[in-house]
Amino acid sequence: MRETVSYKKGIRGQSWGEYIIIGNTPKMQEVYRSIIRMAGVNTAVLIRGERGTGKRLISRAIYYNSSRRDRPFFIIGNIGKSEMQLESELFGHEKGVFPGAIDKRIGKFLQCDEGTVFLDEIGNIPVATQIKLLRILQEHTFEPLGSREVIKVDVRLIASTNKNLEGCNER
Repeated sequence: MRETVSYKKGIRGQSWGEYIIIGNTPKMQEVYRSIIRMAGVNTAVLIRGERGTGKRLISRAIYYNSSRRDRPFFIIGNIGKSEMQLESELFGHEKGVFPGAIDKRIGKFLQCDEGTVFLDEIGNIPVATQIKLLRILQEHTFEPLGSREVIKVDVRLIASTNKNLEGCNER
């Protein structure tokens, strides 16, 4: 991390690899300290904030400063995807498991083994898929759609939401 200055507007910020986060207020300094703290541990991270506040940028800063920075990093958004499409993207699928599955597909979690997956707006993901994500967090395993093969992976999960997930009791 290095401090940078935008000469166009005189706004100070922090550089995180090729990304710059603008802001030098006490609250932003707290965000920078959180990025460094989260980058130094190998645990799942939930980034909360309103739309447009830079959650994706924060995820990249955590990844860039982590020990996994030389491993894959995938960003997965779920807007407009059906539950099956999202699960296929995350976990992969076997040939013929659903209409249009003409080939076996390797999911992002296996492609990203030893790397980091960023799930954008996890609060919009269907509950059944969230349960499968919990298995990845707890057991580091998953099953591709249409398969009984249990696959073990070492993936760090960073997720974001603009919702109060603790207050959500029903779906």
